[in-house]
Amino acid sequence: MKTLIKNVKIVNEGRIFESDILIENDLISQINPGISEEADEVIDASGKYLLPGIIDDQVHFREPGLTHKGDIESESKAAVAGGITSFIDQPNTVPNAVTQELLANKYEIASQKAYANYGFMMGGTNDNLEEVLKTNPRNVPGIKLFLGSSTGNMLVDNPETLENIFSSTKMLIAVHCEDEATIKANTQKYMDEYGEDIPVKFHHLIRSEEACYKSSSKAIELAQKTGARLHVFHLSTAKETELFRNNIPLKDKKITAEVCVHHLTFTNEDYDTKGALIKWNPAVKTQKDKDGLWEALLDGRIDVIATDHAPHTAEEKQNTYTKCPSGAPLVQHSLIVMLENYKNGRISLEKIVEKMCHNPAILFRVEKRGFVREGYKADLVLVALDKNWTVAKENILYKCGWSPLEGMNFHSKVTHTFVNGHLVYENGHFSDRKSGERLLFEI
Repeated sequence: MKTLIKNVKIVNEGRIFESDILIENDLISQINPGISEEADEVIDASGKYLLPGIIDDQVHFREPGLTHKGDIESESKAAVAGGITSFIDQPNTVPNAVTQELLANKYEIASQKAYANYGFMMGGTNDNLEEVLKTNPRNVPGIKLFLGSSTGNMLVDNPETLENIFSSTKMLIAVHCEDEATIKANTQKYMDEYGEDIPVKFHHLIRSEEACYKSSSKAIELAQKTGARLHVFHLSTAKETELFRNNIPLKDKKITAEVCVHHLTFTNEDYDTKGALIKWNPAVKTQKDKDGLWEALLDGRIDVIATDHAPHTAEEKQNTYTKCPSGAPLVQHSLIVMLENYKNGRISLEKIVEKMCHNPAILFRVEKRGFVREGYKADLVLVALDKNWTVAKENILYKCGWSPLEGMNFHSKVTHTFVNGHLVYENGHFSDRKSGERLLFEI
């Protein structure tokens, strides 16, 4: 099968250039202007931009055990509609993916259901070091540790255990950093005043700057002590960005950071209108924090943009504060949100591709993905930067059926998504073929 994309502007490795691109089976075979080779399908992409497929390094697709919220099929389908061709899913499913058998079960499900390429993190706990050390770095992206409790209750709070994990594995360790004691004390303070129904506008003061900084600084200190490879998920404060470097190439960094789209989009002021729909852990914080995250993203202290896609049902989100789960769905809209920031002059197209495609591939050592290169997998996205539309119930693809972005207007659209050379999504229509493959990682 050959597909020829003509007259497209390619955004790749710090430049934008017009070219044709030929896909043969699952690979990019040629990138040249004026390709005249015969093809089974020809797409004239004049006026459109072609990006490498987005690699989202942090999602919660909820399977197994929480599939009333979302599942691998529904959420990966939404992901490819948003230009995400590869995802790394987290272990806090039911049961938690904390043994090799349970991890293998998730891979088996994905092999039948995933529209996008998939990797699953192995979960660390206070007592599963032996299982963690069996993890194969060739086909598992890393070890996930929750240093603050969140959905799934996988808190790792034993200092000796933490040091053992950091010292014993050569794999990347990805961490959720919030200090549990600080959060508990803050929660109690507000419960004493409001009971169970704490106004959500206090969420950022409960899961506070102090809670985040205390935990992330400790994790970094431990990584420096042990030499572990550490990736800090979803930074939410300006203060934390001071902990990271931008004076060495990403491939040489042993300590890296990620920011999520929602922390670049919302602030605590939005709790008044969005309420629990924007209740995340870590919390959306202040305008000063949002500005600090943007600054660190653009100057290289933050390496990756992701979603922390975490759907819950609309009914669950209507519970009182202490019973309302944190998290929201984002994979269908993350690239679109970043393209809107490009339209507004905040970030370049080249920088979006660097942070959403190239850098996740470098950081996780994803094999043959994340770049538009001959011989690489044909995970590709076509976007039109001149399409006006509004996020509404009828165009939301998440199983949970809602988005915190409902009612927001955007001016760009994903028109085509290729996964392993297959056109999986085209202008609102999906191929029946589930083309996702297991991600492989260079050792």
